[in-house]
Amino acid sequence: MRIVFMGTPEFAVASLDSLLKNNFNIVGVITAPDKPAGRGQQMHQSPVKNYAVKNNLKLLQPEKLKDPGFIEDLKNLKADLQIVVAFRMLPDSVWNMPPLGTYNLHASLLPKFRGAAPINWAIINGEKETGVTTFKLKHEIDTGNILLSERVSIDDAMTAGELHDVLMNVGASLIIKTANQIQKSSEDKSELVFLPQDESKACHAPKLFKETCKINWDKPVIDIYNLIRGLSPYPTAFTQIHTGTTSFLLLKLFKVKYEKVEHRMSNGSVLTDNKNYLKIFCGGGAIDIIELQLEGKKRMPVDEFLRGFKISENSKLSW
Repeated sequence: MRIVFMGTPEFAVASLDSLLKNNFNIVGVITAPDKPAGRGQQMHQSPVKNYAVKNNLKLLQPEKLKDPGFIEDLKNLKADLQIVVAFRMLPDSVWNMPPLGTYNLHASLLPKFRGAAPINWAIINGEKETGVTTFKLKHEIDTGNILLSERVSIDDAMTAGELHDVLMNVGASLIIKTANQIQKSSEDKSELVFLPQDESKACHAPKLFKETCKINWDKPVIDIYNLIRGLSPYPTAFTQIHTGTTSFLLLKLFKVKYEKVEHRMSNGSVLTDNKNYLKIFCGGGAIDIIELQLEGKKRMPVDEFLRGFKISENSKLSW
């Protein structure tokens, strides 16, 4: 069975690695073009490209997926099956090409959290469970019939980064099960069993923008807590602190605890001993900061931050 793999970030590498280690025939890898990144704007290769190069896999990096030259190169790979993990939306001419179809691994229990940021939104929404799903691609994004899924519990303190790593590995195992089922079906001419998605349970996980990451301290404490861990370590929830002058400095919050307490403090007000703790009051409680990053500085524990940045009694947060 000739397989073309499509993916870009680290999340996809685990699946590609599992396919290769389980002796599947990867005849081509499609990933994003190199892009300038960082302060020096040096060309950056995707994690999938790095892996493909190290393992001497045939690599294509199309700028446009409808480009006739790319379509011809893809046809020449003569794939029986295409597997997609964390790539971009494919045109019909691409996903319809292989005789066994194109299958996608999505980091949620579809139809919940369709879209670009399922891991983040599962935590932001306070979900206790998520998972990974493999489904056969069709035109509407993330709506194809489900082949397999695997459930994963979300711990109350789990961050998006931690959940990402769990789902990455569970997803890699599910890709192997998926490829094995498709290969067996192809060999013995048996029918694959699909589950149509229940549209009544569908919800979306849209792309994250800067405005999504800004903390509103008027919101309930549990919502703020979930937002912070759902955006940690990237793109990171942030707030702005008044420095006593006319300017505000940006604070990124990576790790926090929360307290549900009745208080008479105004939302966004700060309580600290300028040594060991820094609390911010909000709706129905307070956020206790453990790790943060001041604009222009590195990520650090709160006690280290307070040794170099003293917060005055009249300090306040902006939102």
